[in-house]
Amino acid sequence: MKKFASIFAAVVFSMALMISLSACGSSADSTASASAESAASEDSDLAYIQGNGKMVIGYTVYEPMNYTDENGVFTGFDTELATAVCEKLGVEPEFVEINWDTKETELAAKSIDCIWNGLTLTAEREANMACTNAYVKNAQVVVMKADSAYSSTADLVGKTVVAEAGSAGETTILEDENLAQADFISKTVQTDCLMEVAAGTADAAILDLTLASAMIGEGTDYASLAIKDELNVEEYGVAFRKGSDAAEATNKAFEELKADGTMELLAEKYALTLAD
Repeated sequence: MKKFASIFAAVVFSMALMISLSACGSSADSTASASAESAASEDSDLAYIQGNGKMVIGYTVYEPMNYTDENGVFTGFDTELATAVCEKLGVEPEFVEINWDTKETELAAKSIDCIWNGLTLTAEREANMACTNAYVKNAQVVVMKADSAYSSTADLVGKTVVAEAGSAGETTILEDENLAQADFISKTVQTDCLMEVAAGTADAAILDLTLASAMIGEGTDYASLAIKDELNVEEYGVAFRKGSDAAEATNKAFEELKADGTMELLAEKYALTLAD
């Protein structure tokens, strides 16, 4: 009887040990799986954004891309397009006004998830950030008082020209043989440049065609100003963190929004030209 009891006890102990080992194995597998999923999420910027349930979009006030209209509504081509893309990605847009000079720093620090504000695509930017395909065409233009004499940038040698700090307009001034010989003054935002020209404290402003077309001429606050020249044709894109997979996801959304006509309607609404 004692022998039988000993055998029975041994069998029960063995079964308990097997169950315990099996449970440990299952727990270890679950932990490993969770760790793998966590690592995958950390590697995916898109997963990070979707995990937060929102895309934090860095912008500056730049009509017609991102601005507040006369009714107090925050709107614009980029504002509406970003909202449509976020809907396709399953997240909410959160627009955060930033300092344009520190946009790359804020992006890398994850204070924002992308720069979506009429960002001109350049080789340097595409090397340091994950940029989408171009979606809008633009150019840098010379804006002066309508009655000012102008034939080429040579007329601005020694004159006062303004542009937004860190913008494509500033780059145009520095790289143009004639504009480089002008007295250049940088401003915080492009609208300040228009104020300087209108006030007569600057002879010309070098800024984006998209903004100039929307803000100067008959029926605007700058009816006395006119576009005198188009200098550099450029294209706009959205910039995400370097290596981000969110850029490609946004490209896919762009394709869908082009196919259903949404982007064309927005371009017509805001008098813009879509990139090829």
